[in-house]
Amino acid sequence: MRKAGILMPITALPSPWGVGTMGAEARSFIDFLAEAGVSVWQVLPIVPTSFGDSPYQSFSTYAGNPYLIDLDDLAAEGLLDRAEYAGRTWSSQADRVDYGALYEARFDVLACAARRLTSMHPDEFCAFCKREASWLDDYALFMALKEAHGGASWNTWEAALRHRQPVELARARMELADRVRFWQAVQCLFFRQWESLRIYARTAGIRIMGDLPFYVALDSADVWAHPEQFQLDEELRPTEIAGVPPDGFSAIGQIWGNPLFAWDRMKAEGYAWWIDRISFQLRLYDILRIDHFRGFDSYFAIPTGAATAARGRWRKGPGKALFQALRFAVGDVSIVAEDLGYLTPSVRQLLDDTGFPGMKVLEFAFDTRDSEAGDDTYLPFAYPENSVAYVGTHDNDTALGWLANAPAPDTRTAREYLRLDDREGEGWGMMRGIWASASELAVVQMQDVLELGSEARINTPSTLGGNWTWRARPGFASRSLAARLRHQLHLYHRIPADEARVATAANGAAEPTSKED
Repeated sequence: MRKAGILMPITALPSPWGVGTMGAEARSFIDFLAEAGVSVWQVLPIVPTSFGDSPYQSFSTYAGNPYLIDLDDLAAEGLLDRAEYAGRTWSSQADRVDYGALYEARFDVLACAARRLTSMHPDEFCAFCKREASWLDDYALFMALKEAHGGASWNTWEAALRHRQPVELARARMELADRVRFWQAVQCLFFRQWESLRIYARTAGIRIMGDLPFYVALDSADVWAHPEQFQLDEELRPTEIAGVPPDGFSAIGQIWGNPLFAWDRMKAEGYAWWIDRISFQLRLYDILRIDHFRGFDSYFAIPTGAATAARGRWRKGPGKALFQALRFAVGDVSIVAEDLGYLTPSVRQLLDDTGFPGMKVLEFAFDTRDSEAGDDTYLPFAYPENSVAYVGTHDNDTALGWLANAPAPDTRTAREYLRLDDREGEGWGMMRGIWASASELAVVQMQDVLELGSEARINTPSTLGGNWTWRARPGFASRSLAARLRHQLHLYHRIPADEARVATAANGAAEPTSKED
């Protein structure tokens, strides 16, 4: 069945408290999606952000982002007093996240809620800790130790803690018991709100698509707790690190810095680490997008300390064996493979072997800077049904931003191919291009629906500062905008048949189909 989705980070929702959360605005956005006939809400990773504020470099692949916990919902439950948070300055700009301000003020407020949670709902808290102990115990101790070390990376701690000597871990758990309990309680607060939001979305007929980064951060509870799963030396330092080679976008490539997986050991253990990781994500989401899918076929290894990625080389990944083990353990799974970038025949074969839908990005169809883009495979007529179509992802410019900033020959071709004009709105014309494609699911960024330019771009890869901060302004998801979007999705048969009949009846007072109406 053909479906439509919208990509909108939870952090980008409006709220008076500095960042989008899982509260009233998230529920209101779900109502907007349902009214517009959209079936899928794609979010970015909901994990804690670390230095650089990227959700793709997190302290944990399991934990939830404390910033997403809604303070008003906590107050409604009696876990907070509004006076404990309403008088603070959370951000100087309503349309930007100030992560520094959040870091300084959020945790003191959450500490009040955590204390009340553990005293008012002790049974629920204990049950949560027991259920999630496999990752929560290590994460909470990791965060408490990080605080005790002034935020320093775990690989700079004293040797006994770096190497997780049992006596030292036991001592730390005793000495830091209050902070360990705090971090456990914060996660309980997060996941009870997440589950409530999931139920709300499910009731509204909205499926949530999550996002799983391929790599984990070196400074994470994941690497500290399970160093044997990574390519580290005896001093627990990465022998090689992750990145991508030079290409049409970067002459020196990209150094990501993540530790590489010890695939031989993982294979010997039946890929249990990955099965646990993906299974956990599938508890949270209806659909899971896995970033950098090509890394399962082959991955780029860069010597630690190299100045650029040019010295790296490709190494063989686990291939389809990992996904065979996953299917054996959990059955069929709803996964989307981020298969962008340089694709070899073996990567394409792995995608075919798994049966997962890949991604098609319209902006790439006209980009002549890269030999892998600017070809027919990214033009809408070539999209297979088993694919997910995008105008652009969170790593790309908005549609209007791309039209304003891409090389003139590229945008000229796009305007001619898609018959873009000001009456319809050029951004809406680009969205029309993927809605009309054969892809089973077509996802657009909310910024494109709002006709925003580069000022609303979420992330520019290989840059520092200004990323992950865009937020929508209050009232952005209007009923008139929902009506316009619903009309377009109805035209391109991306609304379920029963809902389409409602849309047809509603179009007696036809929704505007151009900016001039």
